Amino acid sequence: MSATVINLIIQLIAGAIGGNAAGAAMKNFDLGALGNTIAGALGGAGGGTLLTALLPMLQGAAGGDIDIAALAGQAVGGGVAGAIVTAIVGLIKNSMAGGRAA
Repeated sequence: MSATVINLIIQLIAGAIGGNAAGAAMKNFDLGALGNTIAGALGGAGGGTLLTALLPMLQGAAGGDIDIAALAGQAVGGGVAGAIVTAIVGLIKNSMAGGRAA
């Protein structure tokens, strides 16, 4: 498997975990288990891809070797981006529903 596919899988999983953690921590922004997972995974993939473009060292080794630091960077970036996107989507959902977001 190519490094790009591995990075994307890590970003999706970490984003889903980050989205569910954000939903559990901030009940006002909770989208439900499925909503948190989807928003987090999409945020993790988008944010992780953006982070990789900004910091090419997170792309990993070109020779096919596994670079643990790059994988950890992808996981952290995907998780944080997933949590942020979940919170933003939850805020928008609450605003459109007329609920309090704070």
